[in-house]
Amino acid sequence: MDRSRLRVRVALGGTIAAVVAVAVVASPDVVLARAAWLVADPVRLIFASIALAAVRPLLAWPTTLLAVLLGYGLGLAGFPLALALVTLTSVPPFLLARRYGRVGELADAGEAFVDHTGGVRSVVASRLVPAPSDVVSVAAGIAGVRLSTFLLGTAIGEIPWVVAGVLAGASAESLVASDVLDVFDLRVVVAAGATAALLVGPTAYEWYCDRYGDEAGERTDGANDSGVDR
Repeated sequence: MDRSRLRVRVALGGTIAAVVAVAVVASPDVVLARAAWLVADPVRLIFASIALAAVRPLLAWPTTLLAVLLGYGLGLAGFPLALALVTLTSVPPFLLARRYGRVGELADAGEAFVDHTGGVRSVVASRLVPAPSDVVSVAAGIAGVRLSTFLLGTAIGEIPWVVAGVLAGASAESLVASDVLDVFDLRVVVAAGATAALLVGPTAYEWYCDRYGDEAGERTDGANDSGVDR
């Protein structure tokens, strides 16, 4: 194995192990326990939220924590900042995956899917699905989505989750970890999932038929050309 690739894999493995270790020790409760102190000063809350957005990918915390915290401290006025931070905090895992993960059939299939459905549309739809934010970011990076497209699609697709998070925080008398999970209200999940299906459902079906239908046809033609009678 090439030494440079070996070093990259060792570095990635060490980073993942460190993230897992920190995530086990730390939890969103660490921030939420100090929420009252943070929101006592709006300036302090804003700077703390920016700092949290910067380190959040390393802690593997949910992005909705930012929306809940800013909703708790600023109410609905916290929505613009929350959306901006949720979008920006998704960039590091995306760039990492785009730099090192674009290899193999998965990357080829993802790139073909994005080319067929459109970059912004595919990112918006993937954000609407109630999946872990960092998983979506990594998938977009592997598929080779451009950074500008990723940022725009993320900002649009995260709107319902950020709104739900801000509302959950604004309506809470005190913050606990369960407030982050309250964002995933069944009505929001169903509405977001249905919107995602409408956005990419027809084009995803066309992409699947074109990609795998052609492959099946090629295999059949190859078998017939080799003299195999079916």
